[in-house]
Amino acid sequence: MKSDLVRKWFGKDFDKLDPLLQKLHILGGELSGSVDISYGKGLSGFIGKRLAHKIQLPKKGHHKIVVVIFFSKNGLHWKRQFNNNNIVESLFTSVANNKTRFWIEKTGPLTMQLTVDIINGAWVWRCLNISLFGITIPLWLIPRLHSSKKIVNGQYKFQVAFSYPLLGNLVSYKGVLETKFNDL
Repeated sequence: MKSDLVRKWFGKDFDKLDPLLQKLHILGGELSGSVDISYGKGLSGFIGKRLAHKIQLPKKGHHKIVVVIFFSKNGLHWKRQFNNNNIVESLFTSVANNKTRFWIEKTGPLTMQLTVDIINGAWVWRCLNISLFGITIPLWLIPRLHSSKKIVNGQYKFQVAFSYPLLGNLVSYKGVLETKFNDL
């Protein structure tokens, strides 16, 4: 199903995104390939594994991934399937008015309020707020999110990393994926 949800949220800034990211966020589609998942060491690894378990990520290592992106009346859906097994689903709903503009991502018990910066055609998430099981967590307590997606040589390249100051990487995953767009 074609949707203008993302285009409307960005407004005139939508044209700053790479054309293939624009197309993916209008038509939806499927991304496939492999992803590398890593955890920190010591305490940061322990925290990262607990966080990853909450959002249903598989264990450390190299995994196959298929991501299906589609729209419904509820918003933008991302269904990630690791190794034909672990399924991680997110629903993104948009909030945009004269005063503020952000996305709400719900993944299992985790809800994040996110905004987007466009840097050299890439989509870079910036976390504004996180709640777990409906309880807001103070920003100074939450892991830092570093998340982006861009097109490199016609392929979708992404990274998602959660870290804490002084502890470093908790959990991260990244990959380069092939893209198939939904038909008009």
